[in-house]
This record gives sequence, C-alpha cells and structure tokens, in this order.
Amino acid sequence: MSTPSQTVGPYLTIGLIWPDGPNVVPDGTPGAVWIRGTVFDGAGEIVPDALIETWQADPDGRFDHPDDPRGAVTGFRGFGRAPTDEDGNYAIHTVIPGALPGTGSQDEAPHIDVSVFARGMLGRVVTRIYFPEYAEANAADPVLLTVPEDRRATVVAVRTDDGYRFDVRLQGEGETVFFDL
Repeated sequence: MSTPSQTVGPYLTIGLIWPDGPNVVPDGTPGAVWIRGTVFDGAGEIVPDALIETWQADPDGRFDHPDDPRGAVTGFRGFGRAPTDEDGNYAIHTVIPGALPGTGSQDEAPHIDVSVFARGMLGRVVTRIYFPEYAEANAADPVLLTVPEDRRATVVAVRTDDGYRFDVRLQGEGETVFFDL
C-alpha cells in the first residue's frame, strides 16, 4: 500500500532549529561576516517558513570532515542552519571559505553550498553562494562554468556593509540556479 507524498512543511521547524544554528563561527571570529537574504516563492511572495542550510570549507579551503582528501582539520564546524522569519529573511554568520581543489589543475572558487527546504517542496533544492570579489576565480570555476552566463548572477552574493546579501528565488523571474545532485 502506498502513502501520499509529504512536503517538508508546514511543521518544518519542529526539532530542526537550534539556538546557534545560524552561527557557523562564534562572535568575534576574525573576518566573520553575515550572509543575509530573503526566500521568495514562484509568485514572488516571501516564504516565512523555509530553512536554509549551509556547508562550507574554512578560510584555507579545508573541512573538519574525514572525507577531506587533504586530511580533516579540526575545530571548524562549517555547517549552518537558519530558518526564515515571518518576513522570509534568514541570516548566517560565517567566514569566507578558501578555494577548493577541483578536477585537474583548476581549483573551485570560494563558495558556500546551500540547501533550501520549504513548504510545497518534496525535497531540498541545492545551490551555491559565490562571492563577487573573486571574479577571476568565479570565471574559471568548473561548476559555475556549467551555468548559462546570463544566469550566473543568481548564485553570486552582493556585498553589503557587514557582509553579503543572497536572496533565493525558488521559481519564476530571476529563479536561483539549483544544481541536480
């Protein structure tokens, strides 16, 4: 017997949110920045009950994970989780990651992997946040090069006074590029 499909909401936040989830790094970390944004649905309306998860390398491009081919570096959580508020806004406190070894001799540009969970979706969607000050590295990034040039801006954050802005558009005009994993 089959059961009906379920979306990830509206009870998404039960058990998934923890107090320091948005803090990839603690307050006072040198070079720490805020990445803030708003999640929009296909009609351009805010999504007040989405969840943003981030996964990233440390400033040297290393992970505190046994699968890091250069060996795990301890002490950097690298993972953030932030719900959107009633206005569809989220915030992640982190540092800019270093470049990652890519395929062949081409490194991947500094980026943060992002998963978005929201009502009406049967699963997560996955994107990346790239940073505008790494234009040369972005132009050579092997993953970003798979994105049509006219859509690349949807995965590049905008610099602000205290960090970056990265809005997520789930569908429609200006839809964020999502990657099929």
